Amino acid sequence: MTTSQERRYADRLEGFAARHPFVIDLVVVAALMGSATLGSLLTLPGAEPPDQDRTSAVLLGISCLALLKHRTHPRVALVVTAVCTVAVVAVGYLVTPLLLAPIMAALFWLSNHTDRKTTRAYGIPTVVALMLAAAFSDSMDHISLLLRTIGPFFWLMLPLAAGKMTQLRRAYLSSMRARAEHAERTREEEARLRVTEERMRIARELHDVVAHHLALANAQAGTAAHLALSSPEQTRKILTDLTGTTSSALRELKATLGLLRQNGDPDSAPLEPSPGLTRLPELVSACASAGVTVTVTTEGEPRPLSPGVDLTAFRIVQEALTNVTKHATAEAAHVRLAYSGTRLMITVTNDGPRAAPGGTGAGHPQGFGVMGMRERAHSIGGELNAGPRPEGGFEVATTLPLQPHATEADAEP
Repeated sequence: MTTSQERRYADRLEGFAARHPFVIDLVVVAALMGSATLGSLLTLPGAEPPDQDRTSAVLLGISCLALLKHRTHPRVALVVTAVCTVAVVAVGYLVTPLLLAPIMAALFWLSNHTDRKTTRAYGIPTVVALMLAAAFSDSMDHISLLLRTIGPFFWLMLPLAAGKMTQLRRAYLSSMRARAEHAERTREEEARLRVTEERMRIARELHDVVAHHLALANAQAGTAAHLALSSPEQTRKILTDLTGTTSSALRELKATLGLLRQNGDPDSAPLEPSPGLTRLPELVSACASAGVTVTVTTEGEPRPLSPGVDLTAFRIVQEALTNVTKHATAEAAHVRLAYSGTRLMITVTNDGPRAAPGGTGAGHPQGFGVMGMRERAHSIGGELNAGPRPEGGFEVATTLPLQPHATEADAEP
């Protein structure tokens, strides 16, 4: 409680000093004048003070008035104060810290407000002048020369060192403040970057979920309408598959939106597991009901995939087959999974017509599909290439690490 009150009073005093610097300077100069006046009354035992009271008072007054300009003209303030103090000492007044208070304050402010070169250029001559004045002063004739000079030397070097230390501390605090502001700006920029990355991830996930199922539903509905009169049984089966497609779309969309609503509460409902390559048969069946026959071949020994890689592999295959359903005039597609060493190679091809000269080929997506697939592959350290095949159709080829090299930003649904 006491510490907090002291801190509050200190803050108020600092605020007042910042608002009214001249008032603070007047109070300080008045205190220095009183100290110097008291110092002029001190003498050694058995010695008489010099009969120069009026002269010393005028000189000390001029030196203290000059200190009022220490903020804007520290060099002038020091020179005037030094000349007046040397004159007072030369008259015969005893050299004491009280008498030297104005010159000590001037040295402190000079060291605090200027650089090292200026401090040395003005401070050293001032110290030497005061030492010489003390050495030849009549007030200390019976004191050895060493004692006459060593006292003023240390008294005057003390404010020089204190001023420079204060300056260094102020520079240190300024650098710490600048560093804290830079860190705050960096945190804000990093937060904005994370928000942007999260928005892109969500947009990519929603695109994959919504675009795939809507494309399948559209293809299934079109096929059912085409076969409604000629093949009622097949139409009924397609409509049943259409119901499953829409249900799956709603389920995945609910899972994605549920992830956005998660707030870290342990009592919140658990999320559904992320889709992976184990759901390929479901994907193949959905494409078949939309009129596209999909075959899947696996080469090499299947190895376990991390959740992020498994989700990325499934989404790439899903988006590639969605593009076939939406854009290609193809009736068949082939998915090839090849496990080799520490990498999984996935190739999705369709049997569309040969690309026209200067064209992009059948099955080439005009939206964000390829861009989203490429971003997914790169996010885990993989690569993806997509383009028309020379013999016709379109091909999507990606190589993914079994364990991601980058942050599994897409590990969640």
